[in-house]
Amino acid sequence: MSSASPSLTWRDGEILRDGEPHRILSGAVHYFRIHPDQWEDRLRRLAAMGANTVDTYIPWNFHERVEGDIDFTGWRDVARFIRLAGEVGLDVYVRPSPYICAEWSNGGIPFWLSARTSALRTGDPVFTDAVDRWFDALIPQLVPLQAAHGGPIRLIQVENEYGSFGSDAAYLAHQRDALLSRGMVELLTTADGTMADMVLNGSIPGVMGTFTFGTGVQEAVALRRDDHHLMCSELWGGWFDHWGEKHHVRSADSMISTVRELLDAGGSVSIYMAHGGTNFGLWAGANHDGTHIQPTITSYDSDAPIGEDGSVNDKFAALRDAFAPFHPAELPPVPDSPEHQPAASAPLVPTASLLDVVRAQPVAATAAQPLTFERLGAEDGLVAYEAELSFPPASTLSILGLRDRAVLYVDDERVGVMEHDGEHTVSLPAEGGVGRLTIVVESLGRINYGPLTGEHKGILRGVVLNGRRYVHGWQHRVLPLDAPLTAAGAAGQDGLAVASLAVSRPADAWLALPGSAKSLVWLNGFLLGRLWERGPQVTLYAPGPLWREGENEIVVLDTDRLGATVEIREAAEYGQIEEFIGS
Repeated sequence: MSSASPSLTWRDGEILRDGEPHRILSGAVHYFRIHPDQWEDRLRRLAAMGANTVDTYIPWNFHERVEGDIDFTGWRDVARFIRLAGEVGLDVYVRPSPYICAEWSNGGIPFWLSARTSALRTGDPVFTDAVDRWFDALIPQLVPLQAAHGGPIRLIQVENEYGSFGSDAAYLAHQRDALLSRGMVELLTTADGTMADMVLNGSIPGVMGTFTFGTGVQEAVALRRDDHHLMCSELWGGWFDHWGEKHHVRSADSMISTVRELLDAGGSVSIYMAHGGTNFGLWAGANHDGTHIQPTITSYDSDAPIGEDGSVNDKFAALRDAFAPFHPAELPPVPDSPEHQPAASAPLVPTASLLDVVRAQPVAATAAQPLTFERLGAEDGLVAYEAELSFPPASTLSILGLRDRAVLYVDDERVGVMEHDGEHTVSLPAEGGVGRLTIVVESLGRINYGPLTGEHKGILRGVVLNGRRYVHGWQHRVLPLDAPLTAAGAAGQDGLAVASLAVSRPADAWLALPGSAKSLVWLNGFLLGRLWERGPQVTLYAPGPLWREGENEIVVLDTDRLGATVEIREAAEYGQIEEFIGS
């Protein structure tokens, strides 16, 4: 335990900073959702909005994708992000709990750990031992950056919305002590929704409780414990989107009325999100409503005051007005609007079918029954399952436990598509016969909230012919997606395609794929994310640092249908809007 004292304390419902009354005016900005060359820009925009604090989660699985291989370099240099925040003049509210939710894959928990235990976020030694090893690497990155040692960190979250998940008080105490024993001395917090049982099960002795809500100031006032300061750690000024839904927005008037109500009640606030950023690659998570999986889109714009590209809007202006009176001096000027590339297009040239791509990958494992992604060490993306199949006329094929989407072929003939929530049986060629069965399974995002967090991906139980006989003898091929896939073959309706876009000066851009159905998109070797024609998202954000002067390569892998072009559009297109306020 450290002998240093925290710079923030609470007493009689007030926050004291170095002994003086203080309000926390914060906004969530996630370093892992922003190209590192743009971190400083987004932080300066946050300061210009009137925030005095930035809050960020630390997603464990972003830093330890392979067990024991922990990375704090480049995009993962969280200490650099925190130092930049301090240089800009912001305090830091760091949220290093092993679970973050945040519509992030698996809620931030590494897939290799949820493969090993279902007792996530409990005192199960399998879970806590892994957390302890992670903290042994992470916490030394943070300790010297605390205000007690001259740095900007002034708040630390112990666990995230635990009261809506579990009831293991000993686990919560373990998490608190894991931070304290490693030298974290600044103000510890929890965050829970505005229901009594959430506060009861999410509270930790000696840790200040805070709330998460879209509206609910009076409920929070009623539920506030003892002499704790009234704080909303996540005031949802916007909302995220799932594929197949409308684009969620919240009006500036609606948002600012809740913010002002909280401030008038003497409270502190963190706007979630102040800048949403992007779920680059395959980091977008998914929700589950009890019946249906709800995969999150690539954009995490969240109708935030600072847009995905750094642009500011009427919410930004409203918050700047509300926060300004809490500052002794004028706020920093608002940075100039970001530059964008002009509209352009290029032909998308098919190079190989999806089956060609699959067959270009080595066999990773063989087994009698299909292996899950976890058994194969596949973090996310696509896995191809192949077996020899003999079937009589008028046969059907079923997948038991599909997570999440499958494209099926017999030899070179595409015979159907299955999805997590749809029909899991397809008809095989009517005449019957013998052939090579190929099933390309795609994870649409690991569940990040609720009791199904940690659910496995792939084919969980098996493949059955005519409802009664297992198909045995499987080969598995894992499609590596950290770099663009390559394959030679005949161009098909689905599969790989490439395009080249000439750029005179690198700048931010919005990419669209008119006519394509369900695509992964790489820019100069970097996986931007997914596009899916079911919407709402139409364009992918492609940040300026990923472009280069001259020719730029776009690679597209579409599991369903390739379009003819790739386009640069001059503005984001997030789809048809729907007013939504998180509760």
